[in-house]
Amino acid sequence: MATKTGSKYKKMTMSPQEYQTYAKTREPARSVPQNCLRAFLVGGLICTLGQAVQDFFAYAFGMTQQEAGNPTVAVMIMISVVLTCLGIYDKIAQWAGAGTAVPVTGFANSMCSAALEHRSEGLVLGVGGNMFKLAGSVIVYGTVAAFFIGIIYMALGLEGH
Repeated sequence: MATKTGSKYKKMTMSPQEYQTYAKTREPARSVPQNCLRAFLVGGLICTLGQAVQDFFAYAFGMTQQEAGNPTVAVMIMISVVLTCLGIYDKIAQWAGAGTAVPVTGFANSMCSAALEHRSEGLVLGVGGNMFKLAGSVIVYGTVAAFFIGIIYMALGLEGH
């Protein structure tokens, strides 16, 4: 940070604590109840849309609710990716905060955003390499968590019931 003294700039030094204090004075105030309400409304709207899509598949194609699950996930991913490509999902996320982090749509948005950001670096090293930085950790975490849950189920004799 520098201050102007005459026509010269004088370099200022701040300790990390001074900088934190300075940054807190410049940070906009956040309304926690308002943020929670926005997240609840948008997250609920996404889930309601997902349920409507699932009900449509069940009704229109005579599927059970369980059978309608896979095409529902595919449609929700497609909607999220299209909205991300158009720049709409990010605007919704800025307004709603954590409400857009609903697992399927939030993960699709993260993957698509990484792909869009790094597309200039090429398909393999740019899009593929950077898109799967996020996906890799999520897949590993999910696999390890499923393994341990499976061990717990087996130890308790529940065997998937």
